[in-house]
Amino acid sequence: MEIEQKREQIESIDGFRRYSDSIIESNQAPIPTIVVPCGTCGQASGANTIVNQVRTEIINRSLGESLHLRVTGCHGFCEMEPSLLIEPFGIYYPKVQSCDIARIIDAITRGRVVDDLLYRDPETGTSVEKMADIPFFKKQMRLLLSANEKIDPLRISDYIANGGYRSFLKVLEMSDPAWIITEIKESQLRGRGGAGFPTGVKWELLSQRPQGMGKYLVCNGDEGDPGAYMDRSILEGNPHSIIEGMLIGACATGATEGIIYVRNEYPLAIKHLEIALEQSRTTDLLGDNILGCGFAFDIKVVKGAGAFVCGEETALIRSIEGKIGEPCQRPPYPIDKGIDGRPTCINNVETWANIPLIIQKGAKEFATIGKPGNSGTKIFSLVGKIRNTGLVEVPMGMSIRDIVYGIGGGPSENAGIKAVQTGGPSGGCIPEHMFDISVDYDSLKEVGSIMGSGGMIVMDEYTCMVDVARYFMNFLKDESCGKCFTCRKGTQRMWEILDDISCGRGDSESLDLLLELAESVKETTMCGLGQTAPNPVLSTMRYYRDEYIEHIENAYCPAGVCKELTTFEISDDCIGCRQCATVCPVGAIAGEKQERHVIDDSRCIACGACRKVCKVNAIHVKPREDRGKVVQSW
Repeated sequence: MEIEQKREQIESIDGFRRYSDSIIESNQAPIPTIVVPCGTCGQASGANTIVNQVRTEIINRSLGESLHLRVTGCHGFCEMEPSLLIEPFGIYYPKVQSCDIARIIDAITRGRVVDDLLYRDPETGTSVEKMADIPFFKKQMRLLLSANEKIDPLRISDYIANGGYRSFLKVLEMSDPAWIITEIKESQLRGRGGAGFPTGVKWELLSQRPQGMGKYLVCNGDEGDPGAYMDRSILEGNPHSIIEGMLIGACATGATEGIIYVRNEYPLAIKHLEIALEQSRTTDLLGDNILGCGFAFDIKVVKGAGAFVCGEETALIRSIEGKIGEPCQRPPYPIDKGIDGRPTCINNVETWANIPLIIQKGAKEFATIGKPGNSGTKIFSLVGKIRNTGLVEVPMGMSIRDIVYGIGGGPSENAGIKAVQTGGPSGGCIPEHMFDISVDYDSLKEVGSIMGSGGMIVMDEYTCMVDVARYFMNFLKDESCGKCFTCRKGTQRMWEILDDISCGRGDSESLDLLLELAESVKETTMCGLGQTAPNPVLSTMRYYRDEYIEHIENAYCPAGVCKELTTFEISDDCIGCRQCATVCPVGAIAGEKQERHVIDDSRCIACGACRKVCKVNAIHVKPREDRGKVVQSW
């Protein structure tokens, strides 16, 4: 009954605007608020314990009227979780513990700051009070991620208080689908799922299709790249931005049904989405005759089983239909024949989240962000051998160097950065000397990589590029749907060759055969995932061919990663600090304090732990002398 009464109070554009204005007015009082990011990364770091401790302190001190708590999605600086943000002051406390909460609340009530808990700049050692002044945040342009700080994803009122659904009201009042499509086209927004197809063009094609049995809009949340979690963080932290984007898309294209396809490994995202959808129906934003305008559109969540190939749009459609997730030949394209044979438009999570922003800012202003043909911002998952891991949002066109060193803070250990891989398993590895290139769809393609959905894995000098190619090819062969013979067997055979090379079983024909296989898979497979599967091999062979040759001709892994080809030795630079002996898991290092240590090759397992802790870089890689070269017959 309460839900029906609420719908009756709203059930018009004016009614919703009055409802929205009342929420905004009630949130104008600047009450201090403790913001706790509780995305999947935060919860894994103990954020739920922090939330409970904050609630306990507020209740025990009777501070409910003067101090608020907001539980949000991920803020991006995952390396520093669990963290607290104190609004409206912008004070940031990283890696907090339960025992710190009482002190922090004492400081808030007295208008002070707990200096020893603040973030400290690793270069200068000085404390940084404001979140906006921390280099990780300062050098970004956070158009989408900044909303995660302001919104409790379980409360539609938080989204509305921050201007949510105002863009949808605008397009409802204008009632001009052509204007919406023109705005999206002029914004130059390209699909953030990896292909970079112009979003406005795709919408225009769908709008031109006859209504017939109806049209579908799909949000592709099947984020399968290892180490990538951009879409997950938006779905967890700001699900209403996706809903609003799809509502605007429905107004523009005439679609009547929407589907958000999310892999089942994202339980928190699914939970928040389902709650947000129910809240939207309660406030007359989904369903029949939305806000009394005669406009009907609803959205449902479909859970995927986690197959990597279902990120490809035709495989995703088959999965939604309850069939085996495997790609289909195109044409016909989904715009003509998609789900159940109906016209279907598929966009990625980040693409949908940008739509309300474009309507709010205006196409011309949005197009000024980034670079021509690559407008707006892009969220990257910055992980690997880097100091500041997390989600970064930057304008398209920023250089890799500015992202890796300016925002990421450079290498996390004593080894220098060697390469970065963009675009997930189907992307390519870009060497450090090329980091000045612009991060955009076209520039990355020119150097043998792709944008992908936004994964960015940083590798240091302790990374073997043959091993990297082997790792990703192992992933891709397991995830191949098997429909194309060249993909099914080609990825498997490439992995076998890479495995032989990394174990010292490669011969002079290995590289030629590997290159021939990679080109064959690229040219003959049906879907985009199969066509890009050889990228890890092609890019590493292009830029690091010398490492392949060392493995084959000299049975030597320069990075010291391929254990069958490597052991370590300690040079005269050793100062006898015993750090290496302490971390050695098999006790292979001996030596007195302040004297040069030695490694027992018969016991060494070549794990590399000693080299990573050596302060004076006295531990070096050498070929194993106790093994002959073994060539496997193919």
